[in-house]
Amino acid sequence: MHNKIDHFTIGAPGLDQGLAALRDALGVTVPPGGKHPAMSTHNRVMRTGGESFLELIAVDPEAPPPGRVRWFTLDDPATQARLAVRPRALCWVVGTDDLDAVVSQSPVDLGEVLPLSRGGLSWRLTVPRDGSLPEGGLIPAFIEWSPGAHPSSNMQDLGVALKAVRLSHPEPDRLGEVLGALQVDHLAELAGGPRGLSFVVETPLGEVTLD
Repeated sequence: MHNKIDHFTIGAPGLDQGLAALRDALGVTVPPGGKHPAMSTHNRVMRTGGESFLELIAVDPEAPPPGRVRWFTLDDPATQARLAVRPRALCWVVGTDDLDAVVSQSPVDLGEVLPLSRGGLSWRLTVPRDGSLPEGGLIPAFIEWSPGAHPSSNMQDLGVALKAVRLSHPEPDRLGEVLGALQVDHLAELAGGPRGLSFVVETPLGEVTLD
């Protein structure tokens, strides 16, 4: 299977707050994205080099309750407390051309595979039923887009490029084995230490780490 970094997700208590914080950090304004009716969330998105993009995501205050737990732990009180301080890295998402194989061969539960669509886009994504993130987001979600151009090709390129995904874990060897089994260990830098996720990006203001 062919796996590559598809996008990375930054959560915020609201898109306006997240937009302002990222503007200060990156020196650019992340362009509008869209809404996710199935999860009652909305986003802003920006191309970050090649076929990858940054996603700023928040609960959509205008949407009705989704009837299920939202993805990316956005309903978790601990996540909400973290986001109330500032936007935070939530998850990295790996694109694959064989999602069913990834799920069937995974040594950990990646969640259910949800078919989703918006406008002319359709995709399938792994989403745990309880809204959790495997290993707190250190194990990526997996996405398989429908055939055609990658959605990043229609996003603005404002001079921000993803340079690295960095993971830290108190048991790096164990996490590394899982990432290796998922065939994504080459996509991130892994070190020992407290559990942590960060994204290193090159911006008009220089190199910035989003964590």
